[in-house]
Amino acid sequence: MELALITALRRLNRTIAMIVGLGLLGMAAFVVADIALRQVHASFGGSEELAGYAMALVSSWGMAYALLKFGHIRIDLVRSRTAGTVRTLFDIFSMVVMSAVVVMIAVKCWPVVERAIENGSRANTPLATPLAWVQIPWFAGWVWFAVMSCLVTLAAISLFVRGRGARTEPFIGAFAEQDMLK
Repeated sequence: MELALITALRRLNRTIAMIVGLGLLGMAAFVVADIALRQVHASFGGSEELAGYAMALVSSWGMAYALLKFGHIRIDLVRSRTAGTVRTLFDIFSMVVMSAVVVMIAVKCWPVVERAIENGSRANTPLATPLAWVQIPWFAGWVWFAVMSCLVTLAAISLFVRGRGARTEPFIGAFAEQDMLK
């Protein structure tokens, strides 16, 4: 059951990453078109502001994808010198800590979004973008990362408790550079 959950989460995150990636490509095309227009003394205006919003969204939504693709940095100096159960416990500990931090970030993001909604806040720029339009999907990305991190952690703990801790390596392990070069 746990491994099926991880497979489903990987598939779902791949789809989300493709959608977010297409959005980022669209934003890059918009910026390039705006730069080209500036050469003939015209501009769409606000491309740098919109690109900043796009980066915030890509960052928050991309974190969950990076989690299951081993894209997060992890210092495994001690872990690399252990094996078996101790290594699995280090992996689970790192996931518990990551989950706690990400949940805390998601919780702390909500007051920012709530304030923007209540106040009808707008960006202090010529576009005067309603900040809630950007902050709600940004917040949703952090919530998704928190949910993902907790689900992965619970799957790893479940496997460990059931005596199948070695099965956690492919989704919560850390791979050193020298292992990847082999």
